[in-house]
Amino acid sequence: MPREVAKRVFAKEFQASNLTYKDGDDQFAPTYLLTPTGAKCNRVFIVGTLTEKTNIGTDSEFWKGRVTDPTGAFVIYASQYQPEAAQSLADIEVPSFVAVIGKPNSFKGQDGTMIFSIRPEIVVPADGDTRDMWVKDTIYNTADRLTAMKADSDPDAIKAKEHYNTDVEEYKNMLLSAAKSLKQMKVVVTNSK
Repeated sequence: MPREVAKRVFAKEFQASNLTYKDGDDQFAPTYLLTPTGAKCNRVFIVGTLTEKTNIGTDSEFWKGRVTDPTGAFVIYASQYQPEAAQSLADIEVPSFVAVIGKPNSFKGQDGTMIFSIRPEIVVPADGDTRDMWVKDTIYNTADRLTAMKADSDPDAIKAKEHYNTDVEEYKNMLLSAAKSLKQMKVVVTNSK
């Protein structure tokens, strides 16, 4: 069975997500996270800055990391079941740009709310150009989903709109903010030369 395409989503949208479902009744049916703009995620692809990492394991290594993008932060957890990702997290210096492919993972917090994180399959060092390209691609992907949502042309977008009552303007503003972060980075780099 081929792997699902990893979807690009910003941290703000990922953190606002709370709808998971299985595609089929089979016990091996994939589980999806549906985001407020209609991204149906079995796997996600993120690029950002690894700002924190901690070995929270007691008996074996169990790494928790925080990866930020222009809209917020993702939390990633890698354990003995993701040995390559855990080793990468152990080895990569903080702060550093990283690229991560992984599965959305949910658990109930102490107050009963669902908390979503990413269980990485791959964590690799990245550079500023890769990060900028990811931000641009994620802006375009999200804008396409917002267009589909306004047109009621995609079943996932319709389902997301019904569940989240998505404020399209809020997500447009998120995209404008992400685009401005690219320009600000260029200005900082240009002014520092």
